[in-house]
Amino acid sequence: MARGCASRCSRPVSDASPAPRPGALSGARLECRLCRFMALDERCPNRWGQTAAPERASLAGHSRETALSTAPRIDIDPAAFWADPYPMLANMRKEAPIAFVPQLGSTLLTSRDDISISEKQIDVFSSHQPAGLMNRLMGHNMMRKDGEAHQVERRAMFPTVSPKTVKAHWTALFQAHADRIIDAIEPGRIDFMRDFALPFSGECLKSITGLTNISFAEMDAWSQGMIEGIANYVGDPAIEARCHAATSGIDAAIDDMLPVMRKNPDQSILGVLLASGMPMESVRANVKLAISGGQNEPRKAIAGTVWALLTHPEQLDLVRRGEVTWLQAFEEYARWISPIGMSPRRIAKPWSIRDVAFELDERVFLMFGSANRDEKHFERADQFDVRRDTSKSVAFGAGPHFCAGAWASRAMIADVALPTLFARAGRIEIADDEPVRIGGWAFRGLQNLPARWLH
Repeated sequence: MARGCASRCSRPVSDASPAPRPGALSGARLECRLCRFMALDERCPNRWGQTAAPERASLAGHSRETALSTAPRIDIDPAAFWADPYPMLANMRKEAPIAFVPQLGSTLLTSRDDISISEKQIDVFSSHQPAGLMNRLMGHNMMRKDGEAHQVERRAMFPTVSPKTVKAHWTALFQAHADRIIDAIEPGRIDFMRDFALPFSGECLKSITGLTNISFAEMDAWSQGMIEGIANYVGDPAIEARCHAATSGIDAAIDDMLPVMRKNPDQSILGVLLASGMPMESVRANVKLAISGGQNEPRKAIAGTVWALLTHPEQLDLVRRGEVTWLQAFEEYARWISPIGMSPRRIAKPWSIRDVAFELDERVFLMFGSANRDEKHFERADQFDVRRDTSKSVAFGAGPHFCAGAWASRAMIADVALPTLFARAGRIEIADDEPVRIGGWAFRGLQNLPARWLH
């Protein structure tokens, strides 16, 4: 007689397997195949992964307790890890740079050297996750493809996000968006995240994606809906419903723009992907990918870099005097508080790193946030220092999945947002009537930025 999966998804497990402890997993062999990383049953409450605020809720009681790899086991306090992951990551780098964390149900790679090498080994550390939440909710995009399949779609998008196009076409539009939004900010108490970073990121992303028929508020809501949806490993139906509403909204916006783009194709993502002949389902999936990351991460990075400079006034002075560039300030912030702190991978074949052996289909987290504070590569790694050499930072990735939008992000933030803000504001300072909230480890950043703005 078959028993239920140890993950409690209700799929059968052979009687030959030892019985699991009630309410817990005692090993991968007790899980049905669909509760493995490549094909998680939607009903199964044993979910990994999280983003921003949902991280804490997603972790409690929903993790694999036994490693597949031979990596040493290290336990974490999920709430403390969400609030500040860096002390625990530093301990892992020192004691066990490859460690299984039962609360996350995954093996973590925390050293920069291991991550830099492993991310390039796509035959082992695969991004291909055909039954994962991102594919199911957003469609199969380039982020979840490897090798030539990934490169074909990346090449198709390149004419939009190439350094040449960003400089010649997008930067002037970014500047116009920034000036218009700043013109509307009234002097006094503001939330910098709400009043500038959010609308600026949204307007820039409307231009880049080609979805100029929507509002920046819709762009932000849809982005947040997808980010929460692909992190909804506890299976909350309300979160999934919001994600479906977001993707449906994007599909409708794309449909509205199709006649325009086919008649007058432009340099936007939608325009160049349609011109490339890419199948429509892939066009939709990659536009959704651009929205999911292209709104949240720049928004947080803009606010975060402003916060870092305002709390380090001597470093802001260096930039204002021209001794350090705005780009150096942004790149140092992206190293110091990695907006994307983790990228998941699936082990595609048995593999070993030193004395740690991995098994097929094991789940691995490449901890970019840890790599960017690796003491072997960065002196005083926990300190924000705009004079630092950030050439070894992996904030945008370290392999074939290097962020396709990196040049656009740098232009938005370093060429436009930061210099314009500090030039246009007579004075900007952090308000003391509300705490600045920051959190996350997979996706980390400011949640708000209370400020006083004077023209």
